[in-house]
Formats: sequence, structure tokens, C-alpha cells
Amino acid sequence: MRRIHVGNALSAFGLGFTVPYLYVYVAQVRGLGSVTAGLVLAVFAAAALVVLPFAGRAIVRRGPLQVLLAALVLAALGSLCLGLSGGVAPVLLSAAALGAGQAVMQPALATMIVDCSTAENRSRAFAMQFFLQNLGLGVGGLIGGHLVDTTRLSSFTLLFSLQAAVFLLLVALMATVRMPKAPRLQQTAAQAGTARASWRQLLGDRTMVQLCVLGFVLFFACYGQFESGLSAYGVEAAGVSTSTLGTALAANTLMIVVAQFVVLRFVERRRRTRVIATVGVVWAVAWAVAAYAGLGDGSRAMATAAFVSTYALFGLGEVMLSPTLAPLVADLAPEGMAGQYNSAFALVKQLALAIGPAVGGPLAAALPGPYVLAFTVVSLAVSVLALRLGRSLTVAQDHPWAVRGRVVARGGPAAETMTADA
Repeated sequence: MRRIHVGNALSAFGLGFTVPYLYVYVAQVRGLGSVTAGLVLAVFAAAALVVLPFAGRAIVRRGPLQVLLAALVLAALGSLCLGLSGGVAPVLLSAAALGAGQAVMQPALATMIVDCSTAENRSRAFAMQFFLQNLGLGVGGLIGGHLVDTTRLSSFTLLFSLQAAVFLLLVALMATVRMPKAPRLQQTAAQAGTARASWRQLLGDRTMVQLCVLGFVLFFACYGQFESGLSAYGVEAAGVSTSTLGTALAANTLMIVVAQFVVLRFVERRRRTRVIATVGVVWAVAWAVAAYAGLGDGSRAMATAAFVSTYALFGLGEVMLSPTLAPLVADLAPEGMAGQYNSAFALVKQLALAIGPAVGGPLAAALPGPYVLAFTVVSLAVSVLALRLGRSLTVAQDHPWAVRGRVVARGGPAAETMTADA
């Protein structure tokens, strides 16, 4: 599990290392123009949408470790080629390879966490994953920003080469992982039939479909707005500077790093759907604070403080979700189908991240008032959807801590384990 967590941190580090600078690299350093740079970002996201529907099936059939190693090699190849490519076609193909590899890493790593954890420690395992991912993204972006120089092409070549080296280092590290024997994966592969049958089984799970709808709304209302709609709103309506945008993103990361394990103690003992419903309320408050920043009558300092606080409140909601949402996906998955369920949920997130900026950016720039009102309502819809989902879950799925407590109280397996440990 420690090696898997290092893998999460390194994969996030690699992502944060180069992705923030893709646009500048393609448009300015390579001189290919803003249209090509926009296409690169679109291809990067589209590649993820293309491969994720197949990733789950591959994880079920081959195991998450083999799929992860293949994704890392593909991402390393894409990164290295991107740093060396000067034409439009090679840049687009390299970005597609990098985007596809990055997309597959996440469900593969999540499935490895599921296979190496138990119901008792799964929430903490996913909380640690989220913590390390954000730490890796922040550190990667910080180091990458100090390495690049728009006047020197060689600095970007070095950047992408180092990213490829990180992925290959991760290949060597993860190759030493010995996953628990999982004959259920082979059995499921033999019984599952075609890929279409696997998706039919997943879509026939009404509870999982409900969770996917909830997940789409969650990601659309938060992550889909961070770098597009909310930043555009801050610049256009609140009048904040680009440096303030950086401060706001730093406040979001700081909240995650500081609050993750403090909030975990509170969250893991509550019903998961009620925690998610609380997140909807917290984010509705965040949007209300954003409304004050852009539409209120306060001073510039107050508007800036309110805008930074908005990102911090989003971070508070994120740390409540990390030990809740991913374990819930894992607990809903039938035996041997964790890879399929994780990939499906990753696909939902990717769709939200693709649609969110396309909707939020233009709306925030043109109609800031309706923008914040609409996303306040969307956040409250998260609470409604979460409470409705709770009616479809078993007690073990929605409130595993209570089930574990009853087993210990009755002297069941958990109690026996505690006695043996003592």
C-alpha cells in the first residue's frame, strides 16, 4: 500500500509538472499558435474519454498492475515525444498518448487500493491518496514553473524529459509490487463475456447509475469550474488579479493538506450520503461567498478575501469527499468488477471536466450574476441527490462504521482480530 501511495504521488507530480505549461509551450515556444494549443488541450482530454471505457475491462481481465504499467510506459513515451516534437501532427499525437496514459493511471491505482485494503481502512487509504495527489500536483507545478523559460526551448525539452523519467521510475517501482492473489479477477473475466456485457451489467445497477449522476453534478459544480468559470468570474466580476488567482488555488491546496486527516476523523463515522449532502451545502456557501466577492459592495480587499475564501471552502468540501466517494464506488462494485466501476466513475469525472469549462467559462464572463446563482442551485442539488441515493444503499454501504461497531460489540470477526492484535 505504501508503494501504491508513492505511485499516486509520483503520477500526480508528473501531471502537475507539465500540464499547466502545455498551452504556453505549444502556442509560444513552438510557435504553433493558439488554435493548435487549444487543440492539444482538447486532444489531451478527448484521449481520456476514448480510453476510459476500455480501461475498466482491461483492469478486470489483466489486473490493475499490468494496466498501470502499460499506461505509465504510454505516458512516458507521449511526454518524451511531446518535448521533441515541432510539428502540429506529432504534437497532437504525443498529447493524445500522454492524455490516454494519464487517464488510465487513476482507475488502475484506485483498483489497486481496493484490492490491498479492507472495509476498515479503505476510507483512510483513499484519503491518503487524495492528499498525496494534491501534494504531488502542487509540488510538480511549483518545480515545473521554476524550470521553464519561454525564451529557451531546451528548458521545455528538459521538463518533458524529466516527466518521462518520473513515469519510468514509477514503472520500476510498481513492478516490485506484489498484489494479493485475486483469482476472482480471472474468474470474472471468464464469466463476463463481451465488453458490452460488462457495461450492460454496470448500467443495470441502478444504484451505481445514481452515484454516477451524483458524481457528474459534483465534478461539474466544482472541478469543472476551477480553471475556467470561477477564474473568469473572478477576473471579470470580482476584478481580482492573476496573482490573486494563484493565491486562491494555493488556499485550496493548503486547506486540503491541513484539513484532510482532521476532517477524516469526523467523516468516517458518519453516513456517506449525509457527508456528501453536507458537501453540497458547503459548496453552496462557497458560491454565496463568491457572489459577494463579485457582486457585493465591499472594498477591493474584502472582495479579494472573499474570492480566496471561496477556493478554501471548495477545498473543505473536497477533503470530505475523498474518504467518502471512492470507497463508496468500491463497495458498490460486485466481486471482481472494481476496475470496471472505477473506470466508469473516472469517465463520468472526465465528462464533467470537459463540459464544465465549456458551460461555465462563457456564462461567467457574460452573465456573472446568473452564473453564481445557477451553481449555487447546482450545489444544493448535490445535497438532494445524495440524500436520495442514501435510500438505495444498504447500511454496510452507507454507514460501514456502524456495521463494524456492531460486529465488535457482538464479539464477531472484528473483535477477534482486535483481541489477536492485542
